[in-house]
Amino acid sequence: MNQEPSPIVANSVLPARREPVTIRTSDGLNLVGELALPADQPPLATIICVHPLPTHGGMMDSHLLRKMAWRLPALAQVAILRFNTRGTTSAAGTSTGDFDEARGEQLDLAAAVAFAAAAGLPTPWLVGWSFGTDVILKFGASDPNRLHDIRGAILLSPPLRYTSDDELQCWSTSQARLVCIVPELDDYLPAEPAQERFAQVPQAEVIVVPDGRHLWVGERFVRIVLDAVTAVVVPDRAPLPTDWAGPMTRWSDL
Repeated sequence: MNQEPSPIVANSVLPARREPVTIRTSDGLNLVGELALPADQPPLATIICVHPLPTHGGMMDSHLLRKMAWRLPALAQVAILRFNTRGTTSAAGTSTGDFDEARGEQLDLAAAVAFAAAAGLPTPWLVGWSFGTDVILKFGASDPNRLHDIRGAILLSPPLRYTSDDELQCWSTSQARLVCIVPELDDYLPAEPAQERFAQVPQAEVIVVPDGRHLWVGERFVRIVLDAVTAVVVPDRAPLPTDWAGPMTRWSDL
C-alpha cells in the first residue's frame, strides 16, 4: 500500500543511516561528529559542514546544518558529515580542546576532510556557515594539497571576520569552485559589500537571497538555502521536493 505524501516541515526527519563518529586531529584532539548516509543506496556526493561561531551558540546542530542531515540523504542522495570544532558542545557531546578563532580549527577541518576520504565518501564539498566560512577560506587555497579532492566550497552568510584579504586572494588561483550564498540583509556582510569583497576571486559566484538575514530563520529561507546547496552539489536533484511519501519522524525540540 502506497503511503500518502506528507509535507516536509521544520522538524521533519527523513530516513538515513546515521552514526556517531569521532574525528581525530593531527594535534591530538577528538572531535564529536555525525555521519548521515542515504538509507538504502550509496551517496552521490558528500557535504562536510563547518558550523557558526561556538562562542555565540554555533555547533554541529545549528539549525541549517541539522536540517541538511535530516533531509539531504533522503531527498538528494548526499552524505552529510557534521562535527563540533574544538571546544564546542552539542547534544552529541563536547569536542576536546579550546576555541581558537579560526586558527586551530583549520586542523579540525583538515581532519574532517581526511576522515571523509578514509571512509571512501564521494565528491566532497565543504559547506560553512558564518564562522565556518572563515575556517574554510583560511584552510583552503593557500595550500592546495590539503584540499585533497575537494570539489569546492559553499559559503552561507560569510562575514569575512577572520579571513584576511591575502587569504581570500589565494582562492583566485585555486581550481576549487567557490559559491557564496549571501543574505541581502545580513547583519555582518550584506549583499553589496559581499559582492565587492568576493570580486577579487574570479571564480566566486555570489548568490544574493532577497530579504534574507544572517541566521536564515524560517522554513522559507531553509528551503532556499538547501535548494541552492543541492543545485551546486547534485544539480539534477534540485529543487528539492516539499513532500515525502515514506517514513518520516518529527524532532521534538523545534
